[in-house]
Amino acid sequence: MARIRTIKPEAFVSESLAAVTLTAERTFFGLLTQADDQGRHRDHAAIIAGQLWVLRPEHTPADVEKDLAQLADAGLICRYTGPDDKRYLHVVTWHQHQKINRPSKSRLPTCPHHDAVGGTPRAGLGLTEAAALPHGTVREGSRQRQETATNIEDVSETAGQGGSTEPSVKAHDRLTEPSVSPQGPDLGPRIMDLGSTPSGGASAPAPDTVSAQHLIAEYAAACTHRPPKDVLGHLAREVRKLLDEGIDPAHIRAGLERHRAKGLHPSTLPSLVHEAMNATPAGTVVHRAWTNPADVAAAYGEQL
Repeated sequence: MARIRTIKPEAFVSESLAAVTLTAERTFFGLLTQADDQGRHRDHAAIIAGQLWVLRPEHTPADVEKDLAQLADAGLICRYTGPDDKRYLHVVTWHQHQKINRPSKSRLPTCPHHDAVGGTPRAGLGLTEAAALPHGTVREGSRQRQETATNIEDVSETAGQGGSTEPSVKAHDRLTEPSVSPQGPDLGPRIMDLGSTPSGGASAPAPDTVSAQHLIAEYAAACTHRPPKDVLGHLAREVRKLLDEGIDPAHIRAGLERHRAKGLHPSTLPSLVHEAMNATPAGTVVHRAWTNPADVAAAYGEQL
């Protein structure tokens, strides 16, 4: 689930961000909205392309991989491998520039390079664990907030947000997406679970992460020319309805392939999915060796 994040004005005059391409910069800003409350995300180019570049199919997962490599070289993100042998990344200076109200505990593994204490990785940076902050910075809820806020003179230098500075530590209210709980609305941000994904940089997401957005991105990427926006929007609505009915994404993919090959109206997608789900294979033709008939007269009549 994407979240509302903070981008400071100084980011646009950042020397770190100026060292990467414009597409890499956009990927970085997009990662700020997709990362969890500890600044972590799956390091999977196909997933990131589906989240950030779904309406720009010309920017492929291979291009996103180049963006991530540039961001890592510039020190804006850190890429690492978790205990499950899957790849992850995090924004290096996340806790310096993203002030999260009621942050959720991350479900992703900690970074062995930046989240380690004495060489031993932490079990997980949760609600009560404190990440390193600039000198003098106080967290929301601290009793000494007013005292230390008046004595702060140091200005922290950013790397992940592009060399921006933070002259004040005054707490600002952030807009977060409310989640529904039995006790009433919860103003804390939701936790994003990306689930498992295929290895090898495959473009298809894992079954538990398949969404209408992913399927339409695959559809658009397979077309020779990008379809009109109205066509993609109509197809997305049809795909969302089919997913809500519990239709297997594999059947929806097959229906989308038929639709792309035939170039029909988007409203025909349910029929094409039905055709893919319930197509009856053609009957098998049985070939028998030729033998002379036992009764020639009955077989050929008067023709002989």
